[in-house]
Amino acid sequence: MKEIKIKDEFIKLGQALKLAGEVNSGIDAKFVIQDGKVSVNGEVDCRRGRKLYKDDIFSYNGKEFIIKN
Repeated sequence: MKEIKIKDEFIKLGQALKLAGEVNSGIDAKFVIQDGKVSVNGEVDCRRGRKLYKDDIFSYNGKEFIIKN
């Protein structure tokens, strides 16, 4: 599991995917999230603006990432 370090209280799911290097742009993030390819804390979430906080885990493309600050 890879750690994604943030300096604010939260990060939006689309931004987290970009920061993790899993997508190249916000448009790419929008499509993979809307297509149900991303899960947050074990559940599929189709909201690009979903706020992720410390210790939230998101998964995409067989990889898991945890939010840390």
